[in-house]
Amino acid sequence: MALNQELLSILACPRCRGDLALLPEGLGPGVDGGVEGCEGLYCPACDVVYPVVEDIPVMLIEEALPKEKWDETRKQA
Repeated sequence: MALNQELLSILACPRCRGDLALLPEGLGPGVDGGVEGCEGLYCPACDVVYPVVEDIPVMLIEEALPKEKWDETRKQA
């Protein structure tokens, strides 16, 4: 992933303003229902994952996936 450590250190969860952790590849939202190779930014406080699509973090609350659903999509990949 090309997400710079400096960028990761300043990003925060848009819902709670908490810290985010980088998660490995899974399936994220997309036009076809999923984008293989999509990494995510996990907010432990909200228990949601914000997808990173083509090295761009999608930091919209409505695009966040529950961590449980994110884990399920990783198993399918």
